[in-house]
Amino acid sequence: MAGYTRPRRPFTALAADTGGVAAVEFAIFAMVFLILLAGTIDVGNVLFTEFELDSAVAAGAQAAAVNTAEVNSTQGASLASSVAATVANANGTGWASVTVVVNNGPSVTISNGSTSSGGNASAADSYYCLTGTPGSWSWGGAVTAGSTCTGNIQAGQFVTITAQRTVSSFFPKFGFVPSGPIVQAAAVETQ
Repeated sequence: MAGYTRPRRPFTALAADTGGVAAVEFAIFAMVFLILLAGTIDVGNVLFTEFELDSAVAAGAQAAAVNTAEVNSTQGASLASSVAATVANANGTGWASVTVVVNNGPSVTISNGSTSSGGNASAADSYYCLTGTPGSWSWGGAVTAGSTCTGNIQAGQFVTITAQRTVSSFFPKFGFVPSGPIVQAAAVETQ
């Protein structure tokens, strides 16, 4: 059988050919890498926003603590306004939505560039037993100075700050982080 060549098997030839393997491996690993990168960016954005909001609320709490003499019926509204502006504009004009209540009396809300005021100014002269959780405060009724509240805590005068900033996921299809508001709150006892 001279001149006979054994027919080449096509699958054997393909199995021996290693051209293009690097491209296939790169495509697989690139997809995994990009998904991890997208998750890192989204989680980083949420953490950064949360830290910035926490810092803004802390600055507002410090402003309230420094200006404790303004917790009264005549100056409570200006205190609420200045603390709200400090928090809302901490990272740019109108950066966050904020509500500040001075001792269950004067309150200021800044949201989407508009400011609204409310509350009963005379309530700022009273003392309260502030309870509840951050952002969901319960003032209860006015009590006399030096009264003992639940938990053996003395009644006082407070400034509450509740701020929020909405975050949007850069990659919502992946669902790493939900879009929506991040809320930070603080209560400062002034007396």
